[in-house]
Amino acid sequence: MALLDKPALQEIGLTHVLSVLRLPLDQDLFAGYTHKVVEVDDVDDENLLEHLPGCVAFIQDGLDSGGAVLVHCAMGKSRSATAICAYLMHTRHISASEALAHLRQTRPFCEPNDGFMKQLELYHQMGAPDTVEDHPIYQRWLYKREVEFSGACGQAPDADKIRFEDEHAGRVSKESPAEFELKCKKCRRQLATSPYLLPHTLPTNPNAPSTANTPISSLSPAPTAACTHYFLDPLSWMRAELEQGKLEGRLECPKCKANVGKYAWQGMRCSCRAWVVPGISLAKGRVDEMKLSGGSRGEGMGIRRPPGAVNAGGGQAKENL
Repeated sequence: MALLDKPALQEIGLTHVLSVLRLPLDQDLFAGYTHKVVEVDDVDDENLLEHLPGCVAFIQDGLDSGGAVLVHCAMGKSRSATAICAYLMHTRHISASEALAHLRQTRPFCEPNDGFMKQLELYHQMGAPDTVEDHPIYQRWLYKREVEFSGACGQAPDADKIRFEDEHAGRVSKESPAEFELKCKKCRRQLATSPYLLPHTLPTNPNAPSTANTPISSLSPAPTAACTHYFLDPLSWMRAELEQGKLEGRLECPKCKANVGKYAWQGMRCSCRAWVVPGISLAKGRVDEMKLSGGSRGEGMGIRRPPGAVNAGGGQAKENL
């Protein structure tokens, strides 16, 4: 370990040490240094994202004090590299891949595991903020992790953990207006608008078996011609059904009670062979897709919201009952 070479560390003026690992540490090695420990394992499903702002702040404090900072893990390859990439992203306003490429110029074998790279990409999407806990992207990511874990255990998520997206501000904005709406084919009740749909991609090899671990793309549009379902986030009109604690079931129109879709918390395979988790879908044969006019895109989106909810324009959100 580099900490054993005391003369070399004194020569570079080391003042701070960031340990990113979950192992017993000999505290005598850190005597005389400002020391921070982030206890995480080097596994794909470890939540290192919540610690990145603290790592960035610690590194910056060390440099601002005129000292030098040592960041280490067990192998100096994944966890410590992730923390340093986050610092570069925060200070240089670059992407995760750019930060890793920069780091590899001096340490070529650095390679954050796949889960950490995805977390760095989320950190970049959030704008490399000073805190992530209250950010909608982070909250949705945590929610998806909880749902996937519950589904893998053969259970529905706890009712109080279900995130009904239309009850959270910020999903629909002027920058991402609703382009179309989905209405019940029988009674014309609006069920969803485009910002609440979950795009997904076809498998790279259509003949290869898809797995429950196939990720959902948030960038590529869904292959609508091949899909017979619209996948979407939980919405408040589904509350009575989704909070029953069932692993899977049917979705009924809240107005006419017609069967409009189905859900499976453990995941559902689309007709295009993509695997979507959680699988909450409306059947294309039971809803109509209607394009929204420009004047209709900015006000409440026709999704039922909690009483008193306010839309982005400051007025009360419209309820479509």
